[in-house]
Amino acid sequence: MRKYLVQFKPFLIFIGTFFAAYIILTVVYKFYLNSLRPDEVDAVTNWVGHNVEQLLLMFNYDIKIQQGFASPWLEVWFNNKYGVRIVEGCNAVSVIILFISFVLAFSGKLKVTLLYILFGIVFIYILNVARIALLTVLLFHYPEKSHLLHGVLFPLIIYGSVFILWVLWVNKFSKYAK
Repeated sequence: MRKYLVQFKPFLIFIGTFFAAYIILTVVYKFYLNSLRPDEVDAVTNWVGHNVEQLLLMFNYDIKIQQGFASPWLEVWFNNKYGVRIVEGCNAVSVIILFISFVLAFSGKLKVTLLYILFGIVFIYILNVARIALLTVLLFHYPEKSHLLHGVLFPLIIYGSVFILWVLWVNKFSKYAK
C-alpha cells in the first residue's frame, strides 16, 4: 500500500488540493449568497450587469439593466424590449472558483501563482461581461436561436477559454512546466 501512495503522491496531492480549494471557496461563496435576502441580487451579479450596460452603451445601444421586481435577478431591456435576465449563475463566480482550484492544485511559485490567478479572474470577468453583452444583442435579433446561443455556443466560449488558461498555466508557469 505504501508503494502505491509513494507512486501516486503527485496525483493525490493534486486531487486533494483541487477538492480542498474548490470546497472551501464554494462554501464561502454559498455562505455569502445565503446571507442575502431572497429578493436581493448579489454584488458580483450587480457589477456584471452594470458593466454589461456600460459596454453596450459604449456602442450606442439602447440598453437598460435593472433589478426585477421583488426578484433576485437583473432584467435586461434592449431597445425598450425585455430580452433576458442576468441571474446569479451568470456572474461566472463558479467558473472562477473552478479556475482558481485548478491553478492552486498545479501551483508554482507563490508570486507567479497569485499573479496568474489575479490575471485569470480579471480575464474571465471581462470575457463574461462581453459574453453577456453579445448574447443580449444576438438574442434580440435571433430569439429562435436561444438554445444554440445560450446553451451551447456561449458556455463553450467561456469554458473553452478557461481550459486554454489551464493549459497555459500547466505548460508555462506551474511547477510541472518544462
